[in-house]
Amino acid sequence: MALYLLDTNIVLRLAHADDVQHELVSEAVSKILAQEQECCLISQILIEFWVVSTRPVDVNGLGWAATQAEDVITQLLHRFPLLEDRPEIFAIWQQLVSTQKIVGKRAHDARIAAAMLTHGVTHLLTFNTQDFTQVSDITVVAPQSIIAE
Repeated sequence: MALYLLDTNIVLRLAHADDVQHELVSEAVSKILAQEQECCLISQILIEFWVVSTRPVDVNGLGWAATQAEDVITQLLHRFPLLEDRPEIFAIWQQLVSTQKIVGKRAHDARIAAAMLTHGVTHLLTFNTQDFTQVSDITVVAPQSIIAE
């Protein structure tokens, strides 16, 4: 059984019914679950979701009120398990950024990868497949490829 982490860009589109990619993401997640695979979340994904969903529309956010973002996070937590933050995530993150010379914003992606490696999560569902290609133990999957299977 594969365990899929849902990336922030997936969670945002899953939660935002008006997004043009909402149906694609919903279908991909439904197909994963129908194949008896599992989807999960980590705190960083939900924090990033909060940032984007509550950020004003004019600066590339959704412009939601904090209460709306909170309600959606509650719904997500009822639907998908939240993997705990463990101390070893930092050590793995530090190793990834040091050995792969990761700098800037990509360090956030390295933390996602570190959390996945710590928990044995094998797959990442994301639109940003190129952001995770350096981590060989993670299978990066775009929603389009799930639908095409």
